[in-house]
Amino acid sequence: MPKPLVIVESPAKATTLRRFLGDRFEVLASVGHVRDLPESADEVPDEIKKEPWGRLGVDVERDFKAYYVVPADKRRQIAKLRAAMKDASELVLATDPDREGESISWHLREVLKPRKGLPVRRIVFHEITEEAVQEALNAPSHDVDENLVRAQESRRILDRLFGYTVSPVLWKKVQTGLSAGRVQSVAVRLVVEREEERLRFRSSRYWDLEARLARGDRAFTATLVRVDGARLATGKDFDASTGVLQSTGVRLLDETGARALVDGFEAGLPWRVAAVDEKPVTQRPAPPFTTSTLQQEANRKLGFSSERTMQIAQRLFQGVEIGGGMMEGLISYHRTDSTTLSDKALRESARVIREMFGAEYHTGPRQYQTRVRNAQEAHEAIRPTDFRLAPQQLADVLDRDELRLYELVWKRTIASQMAEARLLRTTIELAARAPGGAEGIFTASGKTIAFPGFLRAYVEGSDDPAAELSDQEMLLPPCAVGDLIDRTDRPDGLVLSRLEAKGHETVPPARYTEASLVKRLEEDGIGRPSTYAPTMATIQRRGYVFRQGKALVPSFVAFAVTRLLREHFGDYVDPGFTARMEEILDDISNGKKDWLDFLREFYHGGGDEGPGLENKVKASDDAIEYPSIDVGADPESGVPIRVRIGRYGPFLQRGEGGEGHTASLPDDLAPADLTVDRAVALLNARAAGPRVVGTDPKTGLAVYVMSGRFGPYVQLGETPEHPKRGEKPRRASLVGDLTEENVTLDAALRLLALPRVLGAHPDDGGEVSANFGRFGPYVRHGSEFRSLDGDEQVFTITLGEAVARLREPKRSRRRQAAVKTVLRELGTEAASGAAVKILDGRYGPYVTDGTTNASLPKGTSVEAVTLDEALALLRERAASGRKKPARRAAAGTRRGAAAPRSRASTRTRTRKQG
Repeated sequence: MPKPLVIVESPAKATTLRRFLGDRFEVLASVGHVRDLPESADEVPDEIKKEPWGRLGVDVERDFKAYYVVPADKRRQIAKLRAAMKDASELVLATDPDREGESISWHLREVLKPRKGLPVRRIVFHEITEEAVQEALNAPSHDVDENLVRAQESRRILDRLFGYTVSPVLWKKVQTGLSAGRVQSVAVRLVVEREEERLRFRSSRYWDLEARLARGDRAFTATLVRVDGARLATGKDFDASTGVLQSTGVRLLDETGARALVDGFEAGLPWRVAAVDEKPVTQRPAPPFTTSTLQQEANRKLGFSSERTMQIAQRLFQGVEIGGGMMEGLISYHRTDSTTLSDKALRESARVIREMFGAEYHTGPRQYQTRVRNAQEAHEAIRPTDFRLAPQQLADVLDRDELRLYELVWKRTIASQMAEARLLRTTIELAARAPGGAEGIFTASGKTIAFPGFLRAYVEGSDDPAAELSDQEMLLPPCAVGDLIDRTDRPDGLVLSRLEAKGHETVPPARYTEASLVKRLEEDGIGRPSTYAPTMATIQRRGYVFRQGKALVPSFVAFAVTRLLREHFGDYVDPGFTARMEEILDDISNGKKDWLDFLREFYHGGGDEGPGLENKVKASDDAIEYPSIDVGADPESGVPIRVRIGRYGPFLQRGEGGEGHTASLPDDLAPADLTVDRAVALLNARAAGPRVVGTDPKTGLAVYVMSGRFGPYVQLGETPEHPKRGEKPRRASLVGDLTEENVTLDAALRLLALPRVLGAHPDDGGEVSANFGRFGPYVRHGSEFRSLDGDEQVFTITLGEAVARLREPKRSRRRQAAVKTVLRELGTEAASGAAVKILDGRYGPYVTDGTTNASLPKGTSVEAVTLDEALALLRERAASGRKKPARRAAAGTRRGAAAPRSRASTRTRTRKQG
């Protein structure tokens, strides 16, 4: 019996839809993209190989006709789809609801070539739930949106033209293997320009005074802000480039002056409270996640890269496989720049908030203004598909990272619909006077949470650690104007326990993190939700950027490339130009702009785009010189020192170079950290040659310590002048606290003797060894590896200890229960025998019996709580009507039963491909 053929993108999504639709439909996956422009010379069609533009795969002379090819790894899947379509009663294209998904549907229709008379329709759904899928199938039939397809095709052709036209310039003038990209090059430019700001930065010092005070058991800190009516200078008052004080009317305090004020103000005790200002304020929750804000928050709070965030979000969207069954999607579509929620989502979230937190925590639905400019792509914000599924219910279903990201989405969405937090901000001014001298004003600020509102569920992260601290409650003791401050306690006063001068140094602008760079790209309108993650991954994979912690540091290659592009192709790497390109693509998808006119203007020139990319590349080729980066002048000879890019990476060159005047640069050296002194030290070390740490008594060969691209290492013997293939001396990287300066002969020989063979494994006689690897020290037996506890263990572990370690199970990546700090153990509940404890929670201490949790009343001392009081709190909590949702006994119990699931059931995850 013929039945409709539904084509989705991923196999996991296909499995979920089969469960929803049963035998009434056949559901297959395209497994991502099915066609694209040729990626290699072998893929270029024979008909265009001889054309000058053949490698592009785009006929730039005839209306930018694109020559698409089906990659070899997709041909079998296409054949499978064609075979299924022969007996289909209808072709339903159900790819993702965005430009890219629309384009995949269009390519499927073009490749499969449905027979005449076969109905073809396009459906979209923003969450993978049975209700959403059925609603999409029942909606009025519509065709593929040609405007969205043309917008996506224009983007693809534009990126191909830019990359394939500009990249060869980089190969010729900088280094082979580099790439340029319309969005990626702008992202690299932003990172480089932040590093240039750090290079120009000049540090300055300034001083103030800090007073530590207390009333009773409540202590706080006050800072000197004014002296004799003049505001004290702070970091923001200095010019970042020159380090010069630029603000007028402020007083710059040096160390001598600060210490003199300490003596004077202490001699002038008692002080008095000059002003107390209490101001009620409200704090609104952040909107639900968009693609950009999800990537930012996951980077800040979870340490995920943008790419990793999107991979995990894809799995949560399309559903997870449990013991042969598929749980439907847990979040809505994750590529969106909309902050709106559907009426259904507003109703469901309101019900959950009232049940979990209480009626006072929901004051009505809240919608947020979205920044979406393209109405056809304005999806909902990222949200849970079922708000009743709290994160703790999925602890045995999702792996650790999936659960953490789902928890982030669930909490953020719930919080967005909760009541505002009501706070009381208090500012106290303290007046101090030196005998016959200066008058000073100290200030202290506090914050009291009168009603937590949405803070019960979620606190937004920040790129600024100081800003995160501001989210914590800071309590000031009650004070009144006229209260005195002295060294000893007074009935109506505060006690000054410490007064000290504090020196500060201005700091350079912070480097971008993935979170802050994505935020900047979004603010400038550069790229779209689907481009952020691949852009972050590409600029790191290409070596333009590397990480120091979370910070993104540009390489010297990035400096050279950015300076070349900025000087000769400035328009194309200008954030404003790139943002304008995005607006034009939006206009194409809305039918307001002709896509061919846009591509002609961009490539050939005309209109507002000037001469066009093609002509700019031709005109500038001869004018481009090999880029270099000036470091400064050698203080002894006065000759310039530069960084140049060679075949094997960046290197230092003093003057015209030559023997003793060049040196490789470590791969992890940040450009802003390369001072003239550091450059001279590297050049001189290279000129002096490697240091000999001693002679190996076994071979008689010298042992050297050297520095290379990947850091310092020791080497046994000299490097052959003309080494044969595979011939090189024995080497070992320095580990732990060893440096080029402190490494000894004994330490070097221990490293050069690795891997250390411990003996034969008792099970099969296989070799057991210990060594250092990419992730630290380890023991090995065949293909089995286990990490060791420290560097020294590589040299001390015995065969028996290693075998025991190898027999331990590998550390699971599944979610581990968070270890809570136990503040007090109160005893056991008589009836159940459950241990009752006080734990330290995110929002303060709470009591628990392992089943029920209850917060301690505000102001209650942990030490003062008795077992009976704790049990009363737990009984009150249990009787409050907030029931903990039962765990699902089976993965498929949502809207239908499925086979029972065990904790040990195998999970498989399918990533979106293409």
